[in-house]
Amino acid sequence: MSTPLVLVHSLLTLLFVVVLLHGLARDVGTRGTGFRVRADQLLRTAMVVAMAAMPWIDLGAGPAAVATGAFTGGALWFLLPLGRPVGGAAAAVAHRLPHAAGMAAMAWMLHGPHTAAGHDHVEAAAAYVTAPDGPAAAPLHDGSAGTPALACGLLVYALWSLTRPMPSLRSAASAARRAAAATPARHVGEGAMALGTAVMLVLPH
Repeated sequence: MSTPLVLVHSLLTLLFVVVLLHGLARDVGTRGTGFRVRADQLLRTAMVVAMAAMPWIDLGAGPAAVATGAFTGGALWFLLPLGRPVGGAAAAVAHRLPHAAGMAAMAWMLHGPHTAAGHDHVEAAAAYVTAPDGPAAAPLHDGSAGTPALACGLLVYALWSLTRPMPSLRSAASAARRAAAATPARHVGEGAMALGTAVMLVLPH
């Protein structure tokens, strides 16, 4: 058993649980929202729960295919131009694109043949980490550009979101930065979720 990998997965699970509890507390306090907002909240909650449970459960081919289809649909949902965007179409796309990327990352991880958990997952990860040449001896996936592309995109968004509420080094801060500083918990939660998802993408599954 690879103790470092299990520790990383445990820390990621704890991170996702904290993000989940914060999101639920925020969603409960949201009133007077429409169908689209509630659907967004439900999809984000499902994604966080799945990310927290992924290292510890073993999905067969059938359930994995169903979950892959569900998260693919979730990614498409976040890209649909429904309703009247607040702050312009570009701002709406910029806000929803990271959520679509997170859904796509979930579908990507579930789709691959490396989806395994439980005892087999831990043993496979342990064999990978303790290989003679170490983790760099072989790629985590099949060499496709999907994993690094999704991971880099999520990492960039995580860094942007985590630093968004920080005070500006310039004397005159933009209105967007002042608004972000007024609600730091939302940006930190979204950044933490994106960061955790990026890490999960590059870990052996």
